[in-house]
Amino acid sequence: MTIKPGFFKRVKALDFQQKKVFAIALCQRMLPNYQLFSQVCEFGDPQVLDTVLNLLWQSCYDQKLKLNIDIYLERLELNTPDAADFDVYGVYPAMDASTALISLLSAIQGKVEEDIVNISKLSSSTVANYIEAISDVEMDEEAFDDYIFNHEVMVEEKTLQDSLLQLIEDNPKLDAGFIKALRKEIIEAGVSNIGIATAEV
Repeated sequence: MTIKPGFFKRVKALDFQQKKVFAIALCQRMLPNYQLFSQVCEFGDPQVLDTVLNLLWQSCYDQKLKLNIDIYLERLELNTPDAADFDVYGVYPAMDASTALISLLSAIQGKVEEDIVNISKLSSSTVANYIEAISDVEMDEEAFDDYIFNHEVMVEEKTLQDSLLQLIEDNPKLDAGFIKALRKEIIEAGVSNIGIATAEV
């Protein structure tokens, strides 16, 4: 689902470090989805995801930090729920949150920039699936796609991703102060891409 004309072209034009920060920020926003699912369904350890996120943020400004990616990939895999094991909608955004981090770590390890860009699409997909889950409307597929695209939750997602992209474009140096302030802002906002608040966990 395209955010707006030229959006992904702009994301792809970022350098590797900028793409990485953009993706980490989106993963951070998805964390409350996993936290709430973990609490309600008593599955997994949100601290594993939180630790990975903290290390990823730190790696953006601490060049001495060495991430043992294979270990964290294994831990994330063990804490990723299987949708077939749960009869609740919440498993899907939780699975997306974990999958996004796995994809990001793998992309960083292999320097596959396209996979980093795809974190943006995964976040939007989580939102689209959420809208579909809460909507009780009957319309044909094309009309429903338009309904999802123009839904207030998707509009918020598009607006936030665009604002985040603009912020990173405007601050290409990405110094430690910028990274720490961005991380703090997202955590203090305390709301996920589908409106789950950290206060609920």
